[in-house]
Amino acid sequence: MTTYHIISLFPESFESYLNASIVKRAREKGLIAIKYYNPRDFVLPRQSSAGAAVGKPSKKGAAPTYADRRVDNRPYGGGPGMVIEALPVVRAIDKAIGRNLKSKISNLKTKIVFFSPSGKQFTNEVAESFKKYTDIVFVCGRYEGIDARVKKVFPMVDISVGPYVLTGGELPAMVMIDTITRRMPGVLGHDNSVEELRVASSDVYTRPEVITYKKKNYRVPKVLLTGHHAKMDEWKNKKGSLRNIK
Repeated sequence: MTTYHIISLFPESFESYLNASIVKRAREKGLIAIKYYNPRDFVLPRQSSAGAAVGKPSKKGAAPTYADRRVDNRPYGGGPGMVIEALPVVRAIDKAIGRNLKSKISNLKTKIVFFSPSGKQFTNEVAESFKKYTDIVFVCGRYEGIDARVKKVFPMVDISVGPYVLTGGELPAMVMIDTITRRMPGVLGHDNSVEELRVASSDVYTRPEVITYKKKNYRVPKVLLTGHHAKMDEWKNKKGSLRNIK
């Protein structure tokens, strides 16, 4: 089983996707597990210049306030926005896989991903390489990013899911979880269900053979109705095989 450990300030953003369809079935089968760690839960009371604790509930048993769980601070060197502090993220990662790092065998089966627009491009080949890990940690940044010293504490790989900038690392984490999971044996039911591992076209069709919309007929390509597998594979290749997606 592979366990995905998600370090995120917004863990609630995941379940609507990860608790549906293929990923949900993989979880129910015990092929994968998903655990969440909010850095806000790993914030220690701050100290003011006078030495008094800042961000500590004023009454015993009182609900934590925003100040109690604040994880962002102004960036050194100036600039807009706020940066997520290193220590809450470090403590969250340690909670997730700290014990794994003490074992040489477990350490080799653990991978930490730090999302960055300048990171290595995520591809099907990269997804395939992640199948060997039993524990994968996704460090999801927000705001202007996470203090880079977390990468000094733990060895990580910088990953980018595309040449663009997103609001946070939550969407890239879901992209990776989906892509890695669907390649695992037993998830899709049949290895041939992984489109990029077989002859497959980006255009697909199903019944009925003809559909009519606003008095115009739209037909399935005739070659797909012949039953001639060689010709159908040739057509699929010409339409652009998903095997070419790296």
